[in-house]
Amino acid sequence: MSLIIDSFPSDNGHSLRGYAVVAIDVIRASTTAITAAATGRRCFPVTSVEEALQKRTEFPGCLLAGEVAGLKPERFNLNNSPANLALRSDYERPLVLLSSSGTKLMVHSSTFADTYVACLRNYKAVAAYIAERHERIALLGAQTRGEFREEDQLCCAWLASELRSSGHSAEDDDTRKVIERWAKSPVQACASGNSAAYLRRSGQLDDLIFILSHVNDVAEAFLLRDGELRPAASLHAIVKEGQQPVAPERVAA
Repeated sequence: MSLIIDSFPSDNGHSLRGYAVVAIDVIRASTTAITAAATGRRCFPVTSVEEALQKRTEFPGCLLAGEVAGLKPERFNLNNSPANLALRSDYERPLVLLSSSGTKLMVHSSTFADTYVACLRNYKAVAAYIAERHERIALLGAQTRGEFREEDQLCCAWLASELRSSGHSAEDDDTRKVIERWAKSPVQACASGNSAAYLRRSGQLDDLIFILSHVNDVAEAFLLRDGELRPAASLHAIVKEGQQPVAPERVAA
């Protein structure tokens, strides 16, 4: 059993075929997605403004959340903000989520492999769930302006540390270096990178505070299937029984 750590698009030419993928964009797309899914809100990651607006025709009452180059697009309800989303109680409204890199990673990966979405909130739950179900695992961070950001390396390393305890070993030197550098780093290390600096400059400090203060508080893994983020345990149980997936019901955050 083995694992790799890389960023998307891959700098090392890794193919996703044969791997289960864990998509990670801590600041902020995967944290926003997990914050939605943890309350039972339906969540649809998309790759463009046009795709998001098309989803609104399918789900007229949905929330459009996201950013392009850091800015909320016109006609969107809110930015790619886990802190703002967490304040809402309209759980019945599906979330259509767009980000400059994180949602592209999620959607692209899901066309090749089982793709889980992880952040600091559910990294342990994801590791525990996939450890016994997948022989080869790719932990992928979302590149931002060509950079594999510190917070994503940290989350990948934390996940990898959990997986190594379950018998998975690093496939290459690059993976081992990320684990050695970040596996024992505190969550506050996320606050020193370029992503955190951008949130400070742009007056979005609430998101940074939310991310740093919500660690390992969601005990569930979520899998992207047919364009929607779904509870992995329920989805696998349904598939095993040969039934069709259904929309998740709201659970406590």
